[in-house]
Amino acid sequence: MTLTELRYLVTLATERHFGKAAERCHVSQPTLSVAIRKLEDSLGLTLFERHRHGVLVTPAGADIIAQAKVVLQETDVLERMARHSRDEFAEPLRLGAIFTIGPFLFPALISQLRQERSPLKLYLEEDYTHVLDERLAQGELDAILVAMPFEPPETRITPLFNEPFHLLLPADHPWREQDVIRADALENHPVLMLGEGNCFRDQVLETCHLGNQGNQRTGSSLTTLRHMVASGLGMTLIPAMAVPALVNDDVVLKPLQPHPGRCVVLASRHRFPRKAALAELTRALQTLQLPGCVPAP
Repeated sequence: MTLTELRYLVTLATERHFGKAAERCHVSQPTLSVAIRKLEDSLGLTLFERHRHGVLVTPAGADIIAQAKVVLQETDVLERMARHSRDEFAEPLRLGAIFTIGPFLFPALISQLRQERSPLKLYLEEDYTHVLDERLAQGELDAILVAMPFEPPETRITPLFNEPFHLLLPADHPWREQDVIRADALENHPVLMLGEGNCFRDQVLETCHLGNQGNQRTGSSLTTLRHMVASGLGMTLIPAMAVPALVNDDVVLKPLQPHPGRCVVLASRHRFPRKAALAELTRALQTLQLPGCVPAP
């Protein structure tokens, strides 16, 4: 068997259609079909059930396809090691971040890299922690910005900074004259939250000991929650780095006591080959001046 046949195999398993798989592989459908049949003959297994309008993966085929993906990923590592050993900065580093970090950190990071004339180029994405974790493990991202706790296997964790959470109130809220709000005072008030699956929601519930109190109203983003607060629906918590983008005259920002917060980290694979590019990214992140954030020890 060849790497080309394995790529055909994985693509067909994804597309479940010979025509679509051939198009993705930039070959004719007969060429793809012959290659798959040749692979099945060499293995002595039927990997696909062929139907008029598509294919189904057989139980035996599922195991073979899973291993083929591993082989192709390792091959990709070898190719990238060879390519990047010549110039680690030739291609963008693929950096992902959770939704409550990316919009507020990325602008500062890109601005700093440009000012320093860094050779590092970045391809940026935002998603949920579990999606970023999976894409990092599969080699689709090179590094991700997430919040602790986060310790998957085969992953290097670099603490970047500790970030407090602040309370956002409507401009006419009775607490607007108080200097500090006790965190336990939130238990009896409507606290607006991000939706299920967002790690910032979980961090707020845990660090402020709110239980499920935040289930009453949810928003899809911090910006949406900020508008809901301004309209008088309740209060919410925002991370310190988001303060400049979200706070103006129709809301009031207050510190909490004790101070809830999170530790933001950079996660990458232990075997990631572009050490110099990753080191440049780490250096840039560790020297960022983000509002309210303190470098992690």
